[in-house]
Amino acid sequence: MIQGYNEIPSEFYSHLKIFHELMLIKVREILFISSPYDAFILEEDGSPASRIINEYSGLNLSLPPRVTRASSAREALSLLNKKNFDMVLTMPNVDDMDAFSLGLEIKKINPSLPVILLAHNPREIYPSTNKGLKGIDKSFIWSGNSDLLLALVKNVEDRLNVERDTQKAMVRVLILVEDSPVYFSSFLPLIYKEVVKQTQAVLEVGINEEHRLLTMRARPKILLAENYEEAMELCQKYRSFLFGIISDTRIPKSGKMVDDAGFVLLSQMRKEIPDLPLLLMSSKSSNKTKADQIPADFLDKNSPNLLEELHNFFLNNLGFGDFVFRMPDGTEIDRASDLRALEAKVAKIPDESLCYHAKRNHFSNWIMSRSEIPLASKFREVKASDFSSAHDMRSYIIANVHALRKWRQKGVVAQFKRHNFDADIMDFVKIGQGSLGGKARSLAFMSALLQQHPIIYENYPEINIEIPKTLVVSTDGFESFIKLNGLKNFATQSFTNEEINAAFLKAVMPEWLAKDLEAYLAQVKYPLSVRSSSLLEDAQFQPYAGIYETYMIPNNHPKLSKRLEHLIAAVKLVYASTYYEEAKAFSRSTSNQPQEEAMGVIIQQLTGEEYGDYFYPAISGVAQSHNFYPISKMKHEEGIAHIALGLGKLVVEGGRTVRFSPKYPRIMPQFSLVDDILANAQRFFYALKIRNYPNGLNFQKHSNLEKREIDDAEAEYPVQLLASTYLPEEHRIRDTGYMPGPKILTFAPILKYNALPLPDLLSDLIELGRKGMGCPVEIEFSVNLSSDKNIKSNFFFLQMRPMVAGGERFEVQITHQEIEEAFCISNQALGNAKNEKIADIVYVKPDDFKPEATIQMAGEIDKLNAGLVKEKRPYLLIGPGRWGSADRWLGIPVQWRNISGVGAIIELRNEKLKADPSQGSHFFQNITSLGIHYITVTENSEDHFDWEWVGSQPVIQETTYLRHVRLDKPFTLKIDVKESQCVMFYN
Repeated sequence: MIQGYNEIPSEFYSHLKIFHELMLIKVREILFISSPYDAFILEEDGSPASRIINEYSGLNLSLPPRVTRASSAREALSLLNKKNFDMVLTMPNVDDMDAFSLGLEIKKINPSLPVILLAHNPREIYPSTNKGLKGIDKSFIWSGNSDLLLALVKNVEDRLNVERDTQKAMVRVLILVEDSPVYFSSFLPLIYKEVVKQTQAVLEVGINEEHRLLTMRARPKILLAENYEEAMELCQKYRSFLFGIISDTRIPKSGKMVDDAGFVLLSQMRKEIPDLPLLLMSSKSSNKTKADQIPADFLDKNSPNLLEELHNFFLNNLGFGDFVFRMPDGTEIDRASDLRALEAKVAKIPDESLCYHAKRNHFSNWIMSRSEIPLASKFREVKASDFSSAHDMRSYIIANVHALRKWRQKGVVAQFKRHNFDADIMDFVKIGQGSLGGKARSLAFMSALLQQHPIIYENYPEINIEIPKTLVVSTDGFESFIKLNGLKNFATQSFTNEEINAAFLKAVMPEWLAKDLEAYLAQVKYPLSVRSSSLLEDAQFQPYAGIYETYMIPNNHPKLSKRLEHLIAAVKLVYASTYYEEAKAFSRSTSNQPQEEAMGVIIQQLTGEEYGDYFYPAISGVAQSHNFYPISKMKHEEGIAHIALGLGKLVVEGGRTVRFSPKYPRIMPQFSLVDDILANAQRFFYALKIRNYPNGLNFQKHSNLEKREIDDAEAEYPVQLLASTYLPEEHRIRDTGYMPGPKILTFAPILKYNALPLPDLLSDLIELGRKGMGCPVEIEFSVNLSSDKNIKSNFFFLQMRPMVAGGERFEVQITHQEIEEAFCISNQALGNAKNEKIADIVYVKPDDFKPEATIQMAGEIDKLNAGLVKEKRPYLLIGPGRWGSADRWLGIPVQWRNISGVGAIIELRNEKLKADPSQGSHFFQNITSLGIHYITVTENSEDHFDWEWVGSQPVIQETTYLRHVRLDKPFTLKIDVKESQCVMFYN
């Protein structure tokens, strides 16, 4: 018995990729040969070129072919010798050569070039000798209908691509059997137009333009056969791919016209494929009895409603139009217009109707007409008798249709529309017509990249790899909001962050945007992350990492109006952060103007699970494809990762995390000794409170997050799984959280015992991202760990941005003499540089440093920085611990605006502050992207800093904790990227 399933079938993985490989042979260049008179007749209603273009644009088809006209055989042959053409279209009357002789000459130049004869009447089609037929591939009658030109182009393309496309992607084949040029010149355009229009019409709303155009490539191929033998050969060759057969009753067989040859053909195919849609045509209405014997549908060629009857055949037999649910007696009981409705209604129809349609392959035909070939083929191969009950069959159909709908949306940015939004299957949706912004654009790119590389999913079957469900409010939402409320002055004038927030919260959200957000929330009830996605954010080589705000909301209030209020407040506050002084200072440092900025907003499913009153993921982290500080066996290009328990705020703000190379997860120098582990382990984490929270939320406190101690969560599953236990009496740490004693977050089950192949997955993802972006990348991610062995854990890909790790374009050499003369030597320096522009040094006085006073130090640096910026004097900044850390005990918590004039930074590691290097933080990422030299000096090692020399320099200004000195001329700073070595000397 065949089972249904909840996961996406592997056959869908490469489906969209296959679309790109279909219809490889296209008619791009047409040579049209006609006498001036024939050209005049054709051009009365427009030239062939303009007619083809009009037909293509009318049907929304891409890239119409170009038409080159020749008025004589000599000119045509000359053109063919000079230029490549994909198709030749010739009229019968050419001054210096008849069309059939011309066809033979053309075949001498290019035997495979399709040559089509376009005649005015049937008499012009047949030459005096059969020899001439060898130069003409097909002959048609021109009656002034420009639809024929489109049909000729498409028919040539179908014949050239059918063999490859059927084998590559199981594309369906529709065969027209007709010997009369008059009739097939009339029928073929009707069939093509019907297929193209109906294929477009059934493409589900919400798929983007690219997906629609690609899906059109998988429409049925239409092949023309002019006699019984040719038709039977095509039927047998493409038997496994037949979509339907339309045949005249009286066609040639064995060289003679046979009155019932078409009847014999369709009767034979009915025996071979019992459910194949068949249409018998005849100019004699009495032949309907033959159609009934087959059985097949019947079309009277003389019917005044010919087009409508052909249209109905496509709707009712080939699966176009609505799926009409019927009882076995033919009574209509319901309809489904798209896959979403089909899934919903299959769940409700009576068993008798379900079995009636399943036995006749109606589901397969209907899905096939939507170019969903893998699922349609799968349904065709499965028989109703394979199921033990109607319930099992129903479950199987629903599960597969749902999986298809979900997979169709992967890698696709769909346009949000209130009336057809489906939160269950739409993974990435966009409100508005503006830009996605940098952050959303890179997320959409990674979504598409994962879609194109399904091997990632195949290599990690034990993990669900996902991008959280995402809604992007494009930049025109921001522009509309700013214009509506007259807030543009905040871009150019100076205001405090609190003043900006207050003004933006009072402002009115555009009505269209508020209604779209309300329609979205009506279906979405999980916690949400509201994040910035500005035009400049995550731009290549200029990422604005962490400059703008992010807010989390529980989105579980019983009233929709209150949930909407929370969401709109979060969006407004993200908009407000566009004009914070921090953002404006960073923009100025990158030569961008704050008024040029426009903000998109990402509203994303918050990753995590409920634990009591809180919601958070087991693991959040950042992984970089370039490791600035490799040790032991590590290499720069193997990357580095930082992970922590809870939401990622702690990681990106430079808090205490576990740092490891994905290639060598067990090498962790910060955890070398028990004392090191106790000193460096994570002490607290961020979580979202989802119960008993205030109605107004706490947006100004930790971006609405709660800061929790690890000890408070030791009974919760993530802590139990990821923590080790400290045994004080033995001064030892055991790699288990399931025993009494203080809990220490070591992530040992993941990093030591491979409970989840996270390091390997990170290696593959950062390499995929690096190749995709063409430069080193940084990704943010989170992990939900399943406590049930039968349910997979989830890896969520949250963001990707480019890193700036270059500078290797020129070689810097450091001499032995320069090392001897240096007042600073470091073996952990970033970049490749020689700088002779810095003469000012601002440093934290070593003897006066107090860890509890780091916030005050940040304020003092801000004032010194403001003066140096006004004087346009770059400076060297020196201090202990992690610069820019949000944890005041790990370093001085400056923000970019506090140090916006800095030219180089030294991060001191000593006994007072032994924090690990800060490469996982947003602050660090922005510093390196701006080309600011970042040097780590580990005192009492091979590194060196000459405090006595610096202390002897002329003092410009001194504060409680800082001193500013100025040299007579700039010192020289050199960094050798190959050795990660830096020297600074003054002479």
